Amino acid sequence: MTNKDLADVIFPHITKTVADYEAMYPQRNLKEGACVTRFAPSPTGFMHLGGFFQAIIDKLIVQNRDGIFYLRNEDTDQKREVEGATDLIMSTLNHYDILPNEYQFKEKIVGNYGPYIQSERKEIYQTFIKHFIEIGRAYPCFATKEELEELRSAQEKIKARTGYYGRYARYRNLPIEEAIKKIEAGESYVIRFKSMGDFEKKFKFMDEVRGLLYLPENDEDFVIMKSEGGLPTYHFAHLVDDVLMRTTHVVRGEEWLSSVPKHVELFETFGYPIPKYIHTPLIVKKEENSVRKLSKRKDPEATMQYYEENGYPKEAVIEYLMTIINSNYEQWHTENPDKKFLDFQFDPKKMSATGGALFDMDKLNNISKNSISKMTKEELLEESYAWASKYNEQLKEIIDQDRNYYRAILNIERESSKPRKDITTYSDILNNIWYMYDDLFEKEETYEFMKITDKEEIKKITKTYMDKYFSVEDDKETWFAKIKSLCDALGYASNMKEYKQNPEAYKGNVTDISTVLRVALTKKAQTPDLYEIMQILGKDKMIERFEKLS
Repeated sequence: MTNKDLADVIFPHITKTVADYEAMYPQRNLKEGACVTRFAPSPTGFMHLGGFFQAIIDKLIVQNRDGIFYLRNEDTDQKREVEGATDLIMSTLNHYDILPNEYQFKEKIVGNYGPYIQSERKEIYQTFIKHFIEIGRAYPCFATKEELEELRSAQEKIKARTGYYGRYARYRNLPIEEAIKKIEAGESYVIRFKSMGDFEKKFKFMDEVRGLLYLPENDEDFVIMKSEGGLPTYHFAHLVDDVLMRTTHVVRGEEWLSSVPKHVELFETFGYPIPKYIHTPLIVKKEENSVRKLSKRKDPEATMQYYEENGYPKEAVIEYLMTIINSNYEQWHTENPDKKFLDFQFDPKKMSATGGALFDMDKLNNISKNSISKMTKEELLEESYAWASKYNEQLKEIIDQDRNYYRAILNIERESSKPRKDITTYSDILNNIWYMYDDLFEKEETYEFMKITDKEEIKKITKTYMDKYFSVEDDKETWFAKIKSLCDALGYASNMKEYKQNPEAYKGNVTDISTVLRVALTKKAQTPDLYEIMQILGKDKMIERFEKLS
C-alpha cells in the first residue's frame, strides 16, 4: 500500500487538490511593493493590549503602500473559545478606527480570500494535510498522553532535549498497513509533520526587528492536525492561510520566534515564499526593582476594554502605543503636529529588540490629558456624551438636563493658548464639575477652607463682595481689579510683593480672599478659573450659595 492509500483512508471526503485552492486564491492584483498584513487574534477572551498593538502595526504597514490589511479569526482552539469574543474584537477595531480592508463578521464577508474564520476553512487545511501524507511528509501518530509523558520522563532522566523527534518519534515509521488497521479499528490519532531537519545545523533567518539570526533547524515531528474535529494547529494553519491569502508580512509576538524553524520548514516543504516576519516585543511593566510581562490576570490595563470603560480618548491610546511601537515617533509627531499617526512611516528596526516594550501608565495619562485639553468644547461634549451613554448614567442625565450649561462648564479654560489639563479621562469629568450642579453640591458636606476659617469673617467677605463689587457685566480684568479693591477694603494685601515684605501689616492676601470666594461657591480649594465659574453660576446662584454659609 502507498501513502496515497493512507491519505485516502484518513480523508476519503477530500476531492480537491492543493492546485485547486491555489487557483481559487490567486496572487492579489496589487501595485508593485504593496503589502498584505493580517490581524489574527484567537477569540478566547478579551482583546489584549498586545494584540491591539500588533493590529496598529498591521495597519501602518499597508497604509502608505496601497496594501491590504485583513482580519482573520483563529478559532481552531475551540475548547478555549469565549462567547462574544469575536464581537469584542470587531467592536474594538471599530472603536479605534483600525478598520481591516477584508473581514468576516455576522454572516457578512468582505473580500475574496475568505472564509476569514479558520473553523470554516477545515476542508482547505485537510486538503493540504492530505497532500503532505501523500508525499510522505506527514503521518498519523497514535501516541497516548501516557506514552508522551513516559517519553518526556525518559528524556529528562538522561538530560536529553525533550520533544517528539528522531528516534523518539515512535510512530514516524509505522508501516502503512498497520496505520490503516489502527485507524479502521477506531484508535485515536493526530497527524504529525515528518521533519527532515537537523537540530545540530543552523540556518539564516532575517527577522525584521532583530535582523539576521542563526537558528537551529527544526527536527521535531510536531502536530499539524488535532485528533478532535480534524482542525489544524496554529503552525499548519499559519502556512495554509498566509499562503492562500497572500500575506507578505506576519506581525506577531516575540514568543513565536522559537516556532520559526517549524514554519520555515513547512514553507520550504511546499516551496512557498516565506513572508517577512515582524516579531513584536512583549509589553512589560516595572514593578519595584523588577520588570515583568503585562498580565491579563494581574493588570486591568492589559485589556482594551479597560481604556474604553475608563474613558480614555481613542486618539490618546493610539498615540501612546505609537511611542512604544517606534522610538522615533515622538520626534516625528513633534515635527508634524497636524499629521495623523497613519501618516507615519513605520520602521520595524526602530522597535525594541530586547527587554520588551515598557508600558508606562503615567505617560499614557499625560498624553490623555493633553489630548482632552486640545479638544474643543463641542468635541469634548460629543465624546464624553457618547462615553457616558455606555458607562455613566449619572453624567448622561446631567448632560441631558441642559447641554448648553454642560458645554459652558467644559469650556472653562478651554480653546486657549494654555488650556486646562486637569481631566485625564472622560470618567474624571464628573469628579471635576460636580460642584456646578446644585443637587451634587448639596450632597457634599465639607468646605475646603484654608487660611481663613472664621465663619463671621467668611460671611463678611462674601457679603461685602456681592454688595459692593460683583457685577455680571465685568470683564476678567475689571473683575480681578475689584477683587483687589475688596482686599484693600477689608485689610488684606492686594499686592503680593508688599505682603511678602510686611505680612504682619495685613490680615492676609489676595490669594486668601480668592480662596474664600472659591470655596464658598464650590466647596473646593482647587478649581479651574474662578471668574469663569462665577460667570456660569450667575448672581442669583452665587447669592444662594453664599447664604448657605450662615
